[in-house]
Amino acid sequence: MKKRLKTLFIIGTRPEAIKLAPVILAVRKDRRFLPVVCATGQHREMLDQVLSLFKIRPRHDLDAMGKDHTLAYSMSTILARLDKVIREEKPDLVIVQGDTTSTLAGSLAAFYRQVPVGHIEAGLRTHDKSRPFPEEINRRLTSQIADYHLAPTAGARKNLLAEGVPSRRIAVTGNTVVDALLFVKRSIERSPTKQGRLRKRFPFVDAGRPLILVTGHRRESFGKGLRDICAAIRKIALAHPYAEIVYPVHPNPEVRTPVRKELSGLPNVHLLEPLDYEAFVYLMMQSRLILTDSGGIQEEAPSLDKPVLVMRNTTERPEALDVGGALLVGTDPQSIIKGVDHVLASGPSPSAATGRRNPFGDGRAAERIVRALGTWMAR
Repeated sequence: MKKRLKTLFIIGTRPEAIKLAPVILAVRKDRRFLPVVCATGQHREMLDQVLSLFKIRPRHDLDAMGKDHTLAYSMSTILARLDKVIREEKPDLVIVQGDTTSTLAGSLAAFYRQVPVGHIEAGLRTHDKSRPFPEEINRRLTSQIADYHLAPTAGARKNLLAEGVPSRRIAVTGNTVVDALLFVKRSIERSPTKQGRLRKRFPFVDAGRPLILVTGHRRESFGKGLRDICAAIRKIALAHPYAEIVYPVHPNPEVRTPVRKELSGLPNVHLLEPLDYEAFVYLMMQSRLILTDSGGIQEEAPSLDKPVLVMRNTTERPEALDVGGALLVGTDPQSIIKGVDHVLASGPSPSAATGRRNPFGDGRAAERIVRALGTWMAR
């Protein structure tokens, strides 16, 4: 019997777990591969929630993160502990996803041990190394190391080709976040019990009142940018008292302190602890509008035909802008307020109205990734 290819998946954050889960589940079903999962612990509780939802149990848990660790500390700690895992496991392939510290550390650790690297969600670029920070540099460096590039869109492939990556090393697959999102969405829709539990958990969700879902945690927005975002949300809450605004607040004190200072006490603003993924998908499904500086949510919102205002000055996901499902508003309060007023006064999102295909995929990205990896590794 032909040897199965030991494939080591490196997962550090909640978004990585969401996007890698469909690939891990697909690899489990393919007899060519033997999956091994390593969690770095970059997002501790939020990571564990997603792994539990998809029934994924890491073989290795580096537990590399703690409070107030710097980027340099996190990188050096994860890199050193990953080196030991790779030395012990001797994988045939290492898989990383996206643009986090764990992504770059995983790529470097594999490179140092001369193990091929597959990069999922390769080729995203803003062409501004400080935005998003440090993600833009993380993904550019990972592209220099990776042997196999799983690009989510044709635009991402174009970016890789412009940087000299051979076309034979690139596969356009769609984004696995669509796979994960649709998996969870279907599980909610098929279960009256889940629906009842979620309605009880979020009693402020009312079909007759518009729900505005907010996330904001981007590092380059710390300080004035986040204070401006909060000022805009406060004014929106006061101007639209019939709207319910929901903000799951990131645990980082750089986020939590200004958000609670500016937005606590408003009757139609609900500041929540970080949510498990199933609950967050439910709120996205119920929302009229999403305000975010997240990358993944820019992909999830069009997948649900929800308009999204991107509270950043640049985006590595221009496809959402191209189909009219997203609008860049930055952190300027007036731009955010103007965008919200426009959406609340209008009909469905432009992408829904025009019936355009979701630019981020059809929910079969994991299947394409496994097929591409199998072909590459057989050569």
